[in-house]
Amino acid sequence: MLERTGAVHRTPSSVAAEAAQIEVRDVDKTYGVGRAAREVVKGCSFTIDRNKFTVMIGPSGVGKSTLIRLIAGFEKPTRGEILVGGKRVDRPGHDRLVMFQETALFPWMTTTDNVLYGPKARGECTPLVKDVASRLIDKVGLGAFRAKYPSQLSGGMQRRAELARALINKPSVMILDEPFRGLDAMTKKLMLEYYAGLWEEARPTHMFVTTDIDEAIFLADRLLVMSHIPTRVRAVLDVDLPRPRSLTAIVDDDRANALKMEALMLLHEEAQKSFAAGSRAVADFVEAYRRRMATGSPR
Repeated sequence: MLERTGAVHRTPSSVAAEAAQIEVRDVDKTYGVGRAAREVVKGCSFTIDRNKFTVMIGPSGVGKSTLIRLIAGFEKPTRGEILVGGKRVDRPGHDRLVMFQETALFPWMTTTDNVLYGPKARGECTPLVKDVASRLIDKVGLGAFRAKYPSQLSGGMQRRAELARALINKPSVMILDEPFRGLDAMTKKLMLEYYAGLWEEARPTHMFVTTDIDEAIFLADRLLVMSHIPTRVRAVLDVDLPRPRSLTAIVDDDRANALKMEALMLLHEEAQKSFAAGSRAVADFVEAYRRRMATGSPR
């Protein structure tokens, strides 16, 4: 079970990194050529401000993970450019760390060795870094499990170990692709609240991708609602809710519920477009639904 104390512990200075702004400028991404070409991202532009928690949400399969790979530098845009900290992204870098849906812990390494993997690979595993790793492991509540292997950890513990492994690499940007998907409801709730608490201590630049609207509203300073494929930003919603936040309190918050309904209306329209492709009848239904929701009329 996760535990959070009332005291705030700042991230060790040796781990903290200056947050960087992300700029996505008129980006296209197409796979294949000729008749086999498939446009996944088209004319996509947005900014992720430094020290802000930006959440991207959209229907499954619209290209959110493609954008993650582009920002991380794993792939290159077909057109447009991506800047991190004012520098054009053309390759992966340890200033941008991605936490994917699936666990990426090495099964043959202990918690401590997994957390220290990045510094060791760069030849930077000094006594000071080892001390920082130990404190990070304590911070994420795994002090009693530092010598355990991933198979001996629960799903939530593995996620926390991965957070510590990311933080020790001093990323300017953290990119998280549905990192808590697959956890049971209680563990997911605890992980969200614990993770939000960690972020609030240092407020690095975070980009979080999800399909869960409640998760998005709870975490975000700014919400990017993505369109149907080829994806672009359909709307930007500022989540002006005070921090720290509680999942329980947000359920009854009028502003949170208003934001949720606005986002759900947009997401519903975009999800329906996937069914409308090639069908005039469905397209007409989507347009009628859009007009009804816009006017608030039941007819």
